[in-house]
Amino acid sequence: MTLLLREEDVRAVLSMEACLAAVEEAFRQRAGGQAVVRQRTRMPMPGGLQTVMGGWVGGPINAYGLKVYGGPRKPGVPATGMVVLLYDGEAGRLLAVVTADRLGQMRTGAASGVATKYMARLDATTVGIIGTGYQAETQLEAVCRVRPIRQVWAYSRTPEKREGFAQRMAQQLAIPVTAVPSAEAAVREADIVVTITSSRQPVMEGAWLAEGTHINAAGTNHYLRQEVDGEAIRRAALVVVDDLPQARAECGELMAAVERGALLWEQVHELADVVVGRVPGRPDARAITLFESQGIGIEDVAAARVIYEAARGRGLGQEVPL
Repeated sequence: MTLLLREEDVRAVLSMEACLAAVEEAFRQRAGGQAVVRQRTRMPMPGGLQTVMGGWVGGPINAYGLKVYGGPRKPGVPATGMVVLLYDGEAGRLLAVVTADRLGQMRTGAASGVATKYMARLDATTVGIIGTGYQAETQLEAVCRVRPIRQVWAYSRTPEKREGFAQRMAQQLAIPVTAVPSAEAAVREADIVVTITSSRQPVMEGAWLAEGTHINAAGTNHYLRQEVDGEAIRRAALVVVDDLPQARAECGELMAAVERGALLWEQVHELADVVVGRVPGRPDARAITLFESQGIGIEDVAAARVIYEAARGRGLGQEVPL
């Protein structure tokens, strides 16, 4: 039997702690040669794009799968139908079909959390976040799980949205979250900066960064988008991505920096190597570090495996004969 897991099942079983552990393990397996990433591919079709990505992860996760989403879009109609197909890594059996809206939100936040764990200063206590949409919530939650955050400054273009986000997250995380009137105000005093937007123009300037800041640039996965400017990349002593081939195809700000001659791809490292210590995540206390997250399929597989095991243990989901 294959287990069908809907959004309510995912929300019931997937905690940030479990997702952080699963995503970190996926990168650890990748560093040991026990994971393969299928890069995101976008197929043009009338009215939209269909997107497919996936991967295999060995070790304790022992699963592979695909995430499929997109398709024809109608104005004003939200996209639906994002699913992960999760297969057992040994028998090749289809274990589950998992709706992946909440899954994607959680694993994207968890990837930034893992990067923060290994790249931010241990004494980092403040966060500036630019972007206060749906994905911003788990970005902030993940960072707060790996560092003792005491203050957050949040900015987005719409005052009502940033105020609502600040109130909601202050209640959820039990720390002060303050809405601020500019991106610069969010960044100037922050030990950790998160950008989580869909902007085509940089929303954060490197001139605003204090020494020792860690940046999670998590909003862009298209070559036309940029969240951080060239000065931020120039100042970064360490630039890390979740997958180098995917970054070379999708990371707009790094692609632009390479084109200008301000960066070489040989200077960019993968998070898997940081997780296992092959690449030090923090050169020194004063270094600025940058994690560019495009989102990769092994994160989806790892999160889906956690969801499947937890749901099966609690008797959740619908068994479907296939």
